[in-house]
Order: sequence, then structure tokens, then C-alpha cells
Amino acid sequence: MTRRNFIALLGGAALTWPLAARAQQPPMPVIGFLSSVSPGPWAHLLAAFRQGLSESGYVEGRNVAIEFRWAEGRYDRLPALAADLVARQVAVLVSTGGTMTTLAAKAATKTIPIVFTIGGDPVQLGIVASLNRPGGNITGVNIFTSEMGAKRLGLLHEMVPTAALIAVLINLKNPNTETISKEIPEAARSVGQRIHILTATTEHELDTAFKTMTDLRAGALLVAADPFFNSRREYIVALAARYGIPAMYEQREFALAGGLMSYGTNPPQRLSPGRPIHWAGAQRREACKPARRPINRIRVRDQSECREGTRS
Repeated sequence: MTRRNFIALLGGAALTWPLAARAQQPPMPVIGFLSSVSPGPWAHLLAAFRQGLSESGYVEGRNVAIEFRWAEGRYDRLPALAADLVARQVAVLVSTGGTMTTLAAKAATKTIPIVFTIGGDPVQLGIVASLNRPGGNITGVNIFTSEMGAKRLGLLHEMVPTAALIAVLINLKNPNTETISKEIPEAARSVGQRIHILTATTEHELDTAFKTMTDLRAGALLVAADPFFNSRREYIVALAARYGIPAMYEQREFALAGGLMSYGTNPPQRLSPGRPIHWAGAQRREACKPARRPINRIRVRDQSECREGTRS
């Protein structure tokens, strides 16, 4: 998945915005950017986002505006934030930071084009009708993070073969949890590994989960893919170090923060729209409708990293 793939979706979505509605827009087109996480930890992804727009000839503040809304790990805030962007009549709504963000965006509007990035299966989650023909006003990129859980468990099993029990940390508020809860136990049985699933939706529950891991004498930890966990990565890595539990994570940022190992898609590829984006002048608007833009799926550029000398 290259930048041009994502920007083609974004540009195509913007092109379908009705002309009558565009006449009510200010001269500068506006992108609504909705995310479940906090902006600070993801500055590099935002830089990639802006770079992609720049490569297409669009510079924020010069000929395009971006309205950002951040839920900062609180999924319950997403519906109101999405509704606010819709009320501002953005030309296209970009939804990032997990399935909950996309569900909130979809519930907020049936007319504004939506371009998403999610880790779960968008068909199974009821977001689109099919991968080839999404339907409605939505299309996007599926990055397979939730489906890599079994692979991460296998790598962790190889990295810490002496672990009699591996703890698995999940977030019950994440719609992908059902899939993860099925795939991980199956993967564990296939390699003869005992696991124990723990849940956390707040920092306090993270503390409790790590104490429980210690009581259970877990030899390693698998942290499931989840935007809330991603937004608290430094806190989680610190807990793993404090309790001396080797852990496997989804994103390389965990490893950069001191975590033992990560395995997943290349983060900037998920969120860096490329070129070209055309906000007006399309001669074949009908062909660019989100409903007719197939979902792009990322299976390549996976990466694993190991931080030597760490136990977290």
C-alpha cells in the first residue's frame, strides 16, 4: 500500500460531494479528521498525512483546511466529535484510530464521503457491504492488525519458549475483540501454549491486569491491537518493565519506547495519503464514488523489531 492508494480514495471521495453542497462551502475545501487517539504520540503519522497532501499540491492553510478531532482514548467521545465535524459540513471525513472511530463516522452521516483506516474486517464488522463494492458513502483501507494476533503469539512463543503461561491483554470495548478472542486461543492450542486472557479499558484496569499477571506467574505478555493501548504505550511498556514481563506489541512505537518486540504493518503507510487529490473538475464523478471504490487491504511491509537488553 503506497501513499497514492490512500489519497486516491480520499480524493475520489471528495469528488462525489454534491455540487450544491460545495457551493455552500468556503472556497477552501475542508477535511474532517477524526481519531480515537491523542495527537502527541502520533505526530509522525500526521506529518506523513500532510506530506501526502503536499505531494498532491495541497498545503494545509494555503489551499486546504483540516479540522482535527481527537478522542484521546475515550471511545465514548467519538459520536459527539463525529457529529461536530458533520455539522461543520466538511467535504470528506477521514476516520483513523480503530473500528470505533469508523463506526462513529458512519453513524454520523450518510452523505459526506468517509475514508477509513481500520485493522478489523470491515465486512464482518458491518461497515461495508463488500470489499469490492463497499456501498453507501464509505471506503478505505484495511490494515490487518487484528488478524496478526496469532502471528504475534507464535513469535512470542518462539522468543520466550520457557513461558509456561502467556497473558493476553485485550480491550472489551474494541469491536475486534470477538475475532481476537477466537483466533488467539486457536493459535495457542496449535503450539501447545497455555494462555490467560485479561481485559483493560482504563489505566487503573491496566494496573490491575499487570498485578494479576504477576499472581498468575505469566512468563510473557501479548498486547492485542487496540487504539487505547496504542495511546498508552509508554505506560504499558513501563508496567511491563516494572513487573519484568517480556511483551509483544502491535506497533513499532512500542519497541521504540523500550518494549521487547513488535510485529505489524508499517504505521506511516496506514495514514499517509499520497497523490493525486483533485477536489474539483472531475469529468467522471460517478466512477469516483466511495461506494464504487474497492477497499484496499495491506498485507505487506510487516515488520518485527526486538529491543536488546529489555525485559518489557
